[in-house]
Amino acid sequence: MDGIASDVAVGVKRSSDELLSGSLYNSPNSSVTANGGDSKKLRVEDSMDSPPSRVIHIRKLPNEVSETEVIALGLPFGKVTNILMLKGKNQAFLELGTEEAAVTMVNYYTAVTPQVRNVPVFIQYSNHKELKTDSALNQRAQAVLQAVSAVQEGGSPSSDMAGESVLTPAPSPVLRIIIDNMFYPVTLDVLQQIFSKFGTVMKIITFTKNNQFQALLQFSDPVNAQQAKLSLDGQNIYNSCCTLRIDFSKLVNLNVKYNNDKSRDYTRPELPAGDGQPPVDPSVAAALNKDSTSLLGTPSGMVTSYSSGGGFPSSLGAISPLSAAAAAAAAAGRVALSGHSTPGGVLLVSNLNDEMVTPQSLFTLFGVYGDVQRVKILYNKKDSALIQMSDGNQAQLAMSHLNGQKMYGKIIRVTLSKHQTVQLPREGLDDQGLTKDFTSSPLHRFKKPGSKNFQNIFPPSATLHLSNIPDNVTEEDLRLLFSNSGGTVKAFKFFQDRKMALLQMSTVEEAIQTLIDLHNYDMGRGHRLRVSFSKSTI
Repeated sequence: MDGIASDVAVGVKRSSDELLSGSLYNSPNSSVTANGGDSKKLRVEDSMDSPPSRVIHIRKLPNEVSETEVIALGLPFGKVTNILMLKGKNQAFLELGTEEAAVTMVNYYTAVTPQVRNVPVFIQYSNHKELKTDSALNQRAQAVLQAVSAVQEGGSPSSDMAGESVLTPAPSPVLRIIIDNMFYPVTLDVLQQIFSKFGTVMKIITFTKNNQFQALLQFSDPVNAQQAKLSLDGQNIYNSCCTLRIDFSKLVNLNVKYNNDKSRDYTRPELPAGDGQPPVDPSVAAALNKDSTSLLGTPSGMVTSYSSGGGFPSSLGAISPLSAAAAAAAAAGRVALSGHSTPGGVLLVSNLNDEMVTPQSLFTLFGVYGDVQRVKILYNKKDSALIQMSDGNQAQLAMSHLNGQKMYGKIIRVTLSKHQTVQLPREGLDDQGLTKDFTSSPLHRFKKPGSKNFQNIFPPSATLHLSNIPDNVTEEDLRLLFSNSGGTVKAFKFFQDRKMALLQMSTVEEAIQTLIDLHNYDMGRGHRLRVSFSKSTI
């Protein structure tokens, strides 16, 4: 057990807030206040035990960073209600609308290093519960914040103090996306997972033009397109490469004819796959010609073709803050399950429900994202466990998707452990069934090279994909089975062959629970039900 305690102690370091400028003082109600008339320095002791705060302290920002770039760090997680820029110290404070949004933001950036202009930045909870800013001293930041808030709420943004428009109303729900510096392939699924943080993605068409990978992506609402453009334009999908250049398309609606790896209409899952890359609709082609002005010239180092053996970076820890899901999709298809093994495949999972969790339940849930080899629930701390995946990339993949999810009513924390392997108990030692070796399990989803499971790894969602359903099983049978697992079935849809189906639970937590309970459930006639998370909705 030596060294395990140091893993358990891993957490988000709280901000000392003592780097604030002389214009700040510590107010009695624990708010950060900007006041030009007070020169007292604010000094607050670090507190690892303090509760989370909706005020986030951001450090080591690059020089000349804009307010918009700082706000963009928080936008995917909820409404940003205030901002305080300390440009002389390369710092900022960001206040989110709810503490829950702040917790989600910090949890996410604990697993994925945030970057601004390719520079890693540090994000911590502040010891303060709110921001109070003097608008006379913080005019530019407040103008940008008001403009962003107007877009979030669907209104018309106002102009800043200089009369220069901060944001203009979104002209179209369709974005035109160019990937610059594309050293690694970017798939349609990667784009969907990145952009869906900002709203419902309805349609995507990908294509190559002027030796550049491009895409047209349609949101359900122009406001969502505006938010995505504000947050993602100029960001990198992977560290120092695959840069997003985003502009509004002149199209207001995309006409997708096929659902395949080049195009997809998420509102029409019944569309045929077609043969190869589908032809672009003539109206789309005309618009592409109008949209043809490149946002940036083709970089000299851009790679436009890949061998079938081409892989992604050996570690997904260096990705930008765009999307852990994007890294996950990359890892699923190219690295984590393709034999390019990297060290560090052990995860520490904490804040588990120690009365409910078992090695088998952890094996089933984490097995959605890789082949679990061993699970050890800690003997002296049964709300924590070590999980050994096949390699480091699978561990990264599981961490990016499961950190912050609810399991048995508790929000679990998933971090990388410093351990390289999970040790089995000594022979003859009874550890109460807390350690289990799954190395030879027949339930590994990814043991078969080239399996379709590689391309069907998605974040936890309320909608589940069911397969291997016997012919004699009805919709009512499946609804009853999943309801009996303790949740509410909101929707159900059989695929045409009735061997597969989509089933929607009322919450993501319920879907996680039913997946744990019913994956590999014996349906009779030698059929074992297969359950996974779906990206579709019913």
